[in-house]
Amino acid sequence: MKKGRALLSVSNKTGIVAFAGELASLGYEILSTGGTARLLQENGIAVVPVESVTGFPEMMGGRVKTLHPAIHGALLGRREHEGDRREAEVQGIEWIDIVAVNLYPFERTVAAPDVSLEEAVEQIDIGGPSMLRSSAKNFRSVTVVSDPDDYDAVLEEIKENGGTSLELRQRLAVKAFRRTADYDAAIDTYLSRVLAGEPVRRLAYTTGRTLRYGENSHQAGSFFRDPAVSEPSVAAAEVIHGKAMSYNNYVDADAAFEAVKELDGGPGVAVIKHTNPCGFATGKSGAEALERAWEGDPVSAFGSVIAANTVVDHEFAGFLKGSDREHTSYVYRDGALVPQQVPGKFVEVIVAPDFTDDALELLTAVKNIRLLKTGPLDRTGTPDRFTYRKITGGLLEMERDLRVFDFFNVVTEKQFGKNGEALALFACKACKHTKSNAIVLARAYRPGVFQVMGMGAGQPNRVDSLRKLAVTKARENVMIEYERKKITVPAEQYIAEQMAAMVMASDAFFPFDDTVREAASFGIRYIVQPGGSRRDGDSIAACDELGVAMALTGLRHFKH
Repeated sequence: MKKGRALLSVSNKTGIVAFAGELASLGYEILSTGGTARLLQENGIAVVPVESVTGFPEMMGGRVKTLHPAIHGALLGRREHEGDRREAEVQGIEWIDIVAVNLYPFERTVAAPDVSLEEAVEQIDIGGPSMLRSSAKNFRSVTVVSDPDDYDAVLEEIKENGGTSLELRQRLAVKAFRRTADYDAAIDTYLSRVLAGEPVRRLAYTTGRTLRYGENSHQAGSFFRDPAVSEPSVAAAEVIHGKAMSYNNYVDADAAFEAVKELDGGPGVAVIKHTNPCGFATGKSGAEALERAWEGDPVSAFGSVIAANTVVDHEFAGFLKGSDREHTSYVYRDGALVPQQVPGKFVEVIVAPDFTDDALELLTAVKNIRLLKTGPLDRTGTPDRFTYRKITGGLLEMERDLRVFDFFNVVTEKQFGKNGEALALFACKACKHTKSNAIVLARAYRPGVFQVMGMGAGQPNRVDSLRKLAVTKARENVMIEYERKKITVPAEQYIAEQMAAMVMASDAFFPFDDTVREAASFGIRYIVQPGGSRRDGDSIAACDELGVAMALTGLRHFKH
């Protein structure tokens, strides 16, 4: 006894033979077209050619196959509507219950660098999207399958329940309409560029959810994912503990994780406050990197977002929340930093590839912390190529900033020394993720492991970023270390020694030599900057006069 009819017409043949065979064994009559019909027949599956239903042969080189009332009436007709049923009976239209269609590979075709307009146009599917849309519109009666990954779900429900559920049909209908929307957007983008000379950007973000609020409590906020991107990211991370992420959590967590993705030479940690890395360090272990990053700004680290490029273990978690060590925080009293003992270091979010069980035991005891698991930091996923910023009435698009140096050219008499380039590279990575005008001061606290000691971000000029922020913070952090370690040499001597060993990184060139002279006045002896100013010669001369080494990289990193 015939259970129903299924129309199968696919460009991607993956799984179609098995799907058709199962449907036939369950009592469905199989209708098909062209190459799909031949493939099924070759595999012993009985097929009713579409032309025997429409009364017309496939014509015009296959451009016209299913565009006929016998097909679309069978898809669109409302089973519960008396008028539709009567018209179908009069016209001899028999319902189609299942449709499996995927589309000509237009996107893949136009991605080829040498594709011709004629080749592209022939890969614009007309009948396929029409069948998907007709079937999806009538989801109360028709099961539409636009993705081979859904074959098993359809078969499972038919075997268990004798048919598909309304819930599944609704989900598949949404998927079909989403597919045709993306397909039409791809065609529009290509033809607008080739025929109209007008670049078009159509963005598709899915799995949207409402956030509690936006950047501030009076602003509504939502989050959406880009399904085309599969590189490790905060957007794709699994929240394994804590309450829902807020708008600001997402912004800061993304800044933190993108920063530590730069640190591919070993364990690294970023401590982020308002998208800036107030702490940034590498270490022999994740816990050491965390401790050194935290020391970069122990005041601002309170309530921060932390990202690690390595698995969070018990030692890492213990630094924040464990009971096995004293926790020292700092507050300002009478213009000075004063240590105080606290039960734990408060952070909003921790993002990491994974967490060990004993780390989770410690961290999940804290109600208000959010733990995000991203999975391994591999380079095999589909990358996010562009970044966007919305402005009122418009959208800005640019390529992501994925490089650090173009070159490393020391242009002064004083050189960087054996390990100077590695420290300079680290400092530039931190600077790249700091808001402009950015200045970062970094040091090697042991050979091969580095930390940011001070940074200046978001100032109208980089001299202010240097002298009012980065140097002040660096001296402050060195003084904390001096007191904690009970160092016996005079404090100013120790500060001077540490400042002289730091590398200062700038996100952009120096228009004048004042930045060099200010840096030298604080004892800084190593500078790295992009170069490219008409007055580079003045800065180089100032370095040689003052005994400062300077390297140019050829690559600016503005971050607005």
